Amino acid sequence: MKHKDLTAALQQQTGFQETQINDLLQATTETMIELLAEDKAVSIQGFGTLEVRKKNERVSVHPGTGIRMLVPPKLVLNFKQSPVLKDKLKNVRL
Repeated sequence: MKHKDLTAALQQQTGFQETQINDLLQATTETMIELLAEDKAVSIQGFGTLEVRKKNERVSVHPGTGIRMLVPPKLVLNFKQSPVLKDKLKNVRL
């Protein structure tokens, strides 16, 4: 789903104007980014939890050449779905 589709769906559900929905989505994403940058988890009831985790440095081996190289540590975003979302996705037919 693209941003335009999301705003249209939200507009249909809430009755808000498109500009109001865009402002709300912008504020929501900015707030989530700020919280994640401060190393705080973001939990959305019925959806899941977003949190930043640190991956330690490790040694990687190139499979073709066999050259070993050190991969530096980095921060990654982790998502854990809520039980409600997990149950809904279980019941979806492929």
